[in-house]
Amino acid sequence: MIVAERKPFEEIKALVKDFNRVLTVGCGTCVAVCLAGGEKEVGILNTELTIARKVDGNPIELGGVTVERQCDMEFLDELDGMIDQYDALISLACGAGIQFLAERFPDKPVLPGVNTTFIGANRDVGWYEEKCRACGNCCLGLTGGICPVTMCAKSLFNGPCGGTNHESCEISPDQPCAWHMIYERLSKQNRLDSIIEIFPPNDWLNTTPRTIVQPAYKERKAAR
Repeated sequence: MIVAERKPFEEIKALVKDFNRVLTVGCGTCVAVCLAGGEKEVGILNTELTIARKVDGNPIELGGVTVERQCDMEFLDELDGMIDQYDALISLACGAGIQFLAERFPDKPVLPGVNTTFIGANRDVGWYEEKCRACGNCCLGLTGGICPVTMCAKSLFNGPCGGTNHESCEISPDQPCAWHMIYERLSKQNRLDSIIEIFPPNDWLNTTPRTIVQPAYKERKAAR
């Protein structure tokens, strides 16, 4: 899932300083799970902003709503009847959701309330680990399900560098060497032959904006 964290309060406060009526829009999926932008977080942020602006002698009128997903245009329909009441919107969704909200309501400033950090896994409540950088050319089949792009500090595809240090990365003894972990995993699976296959230079498809249309829907897209 996409993992995010709320922006520092002072930064959010500065973003809305010129607006008197603001709607905070939460998202009910990824950012809700990682405790950054769900219904509860909408209420907390609005309470903090209300108090801070009152102390500053500059009261603010805040609304709050949480949609199922901000990155899916159909779920934004429910906002149509309320947007005109506000000067600006705060989005607590990931970067994709923020941009979708801004596209749907181009006449309203849409301000980010969170920073999108990474694609990760939920290890425990409040504990998230980065697992994928969406490089666009997955090599997990050859590396025992351990991502060298994410786990290796140098994102090396074909074995470790010379800085491995007793199973750790040279950047920190607390950071495991990705390629040591890959070797151990493949050894247990009797698949060490995979480690000697040369992975070609990556195309790094995540350096430009991408669009994916599943084959069954290509005709639908062409008709638009």
